[in-house]
Amino acid sequence: MAHGYLTLSLLIPLWTQLLDVSDATTKVNYGLDKVRFPAPVPAGASIRPAGSIAKVEEAAVGGVQITADVVVAIRDGAKPACIAQPVFRFHH
Repeated sequence: MAHGYLTLSLLIPLWTQLLDVSDATTKVNYGLDKVRFPAPVPAGASIRPAGSIAKVEEAAVGGVQITADVVVAIRDGAKPACIAQPVFRFHH
């Protein structure tokens, strides 16, 4: 079984598969608002991300803060492995 924090550590590389802000010169993983681990990931299981942008706000000068709703699903799993609200900042 994979620990929830291992799954959480994969959230950033998984998220970059969903959204890439190519014109940003600086991209910052600013933190997390909410995190839950409804189910463990069995060894060898496949996971996949799904997400949407929940909120976009102005950040520091020239920046944008994005809060996302992300679910990391386990293939053939009844419950997701992780439900999180990561917060990112992009500057250009």
